[in-house]
Amino acid sequence: MDLILPNFADPGVWISLITLCFLEIVLGIDNIIFISIVAGKLPAHQQGKARNIGLALAMVFRTVLLLGINWIISLKEAVITVPRVPGITDEPLGLSWKDLILIAGGLFLIVKSTLEIHHKLRREVSVKAGQKPVKAAGLPAVLTQIVLVDLVFSFDSILTAVGLVENVLIMIVAVIVSIGIMMLFAGPVSRLINKYPTLQMLALSFLIVIGVVLIASGFHEEVSKGIIYTALGFSLIVELLNIKLRSRAADVPEP
Repeated sequence: MDLILPNFADPGVWISLITLCFLEIVLGIDNIIFISIVAGKLPAHQQGKARNIGLALAMVFRTVLLLGINWIISLKEAVITVPRVPGITDEPLGLSWKDLILIAGGLFLIVKSTLEIHHKLRREVSVKAGQKPVKAAGLPAVLTQIVLVDLVFSFDSILTAVGLVENVLIMIVAVIVSIGIMMLFAGPVSRLINKYPTLQMLALSFLIVIGVVLIASGFHEEVSKGIIYTALGFSLIVELLNIKLRSRAADVPEP
């Protein structure tokens, strides 16, 4: 793929751009959730800085990957072969660098999200027991985690974009626009998630599911992301209704 200036007078170019922007925003939801949860461990005055740096790094990573798109496509060639497993696979499975990156990223998300759930449960027990709260995380440690996840999400996002649009410049514009929109909404999303513990658990559970999806993709088992996001949306609506119900019940005086 070459860097060719698209003809913006062509309505088809705008349709491709708008479609890709929408797709990048949808695929970036899990990235925003992870950044919001990890940044929530920082002191309040550093959380916005961490979110903006994280999303800015995501934009840089995706732009750099797009500029090396031919190299990215070459990563789809198999580098190792997994032997046939009777009852599970019909034939040997060839794994490329792309597959290995997705598998590693999925494992990281599952382990990190599980540890976060354990940490939050342990912190709640400590607070109820009157123990001192755990010291807030440092900015370098949080940014390191954001960088690792940004790399995986950026890689997955670019591979999806390649299948939809041929022009690299359109992809770059879509990435910049979508990241800008995510920066605008990252703050409200982060405050909402961090305000309600049950939403944090829902978000972390969603990240575990995304990790499983990434691992499945690495092993060439495609899982419909539409189904995943629909389930998340339904769960979110139910939880928001529960939050509203609990707030109303709290306002009702005892008889």
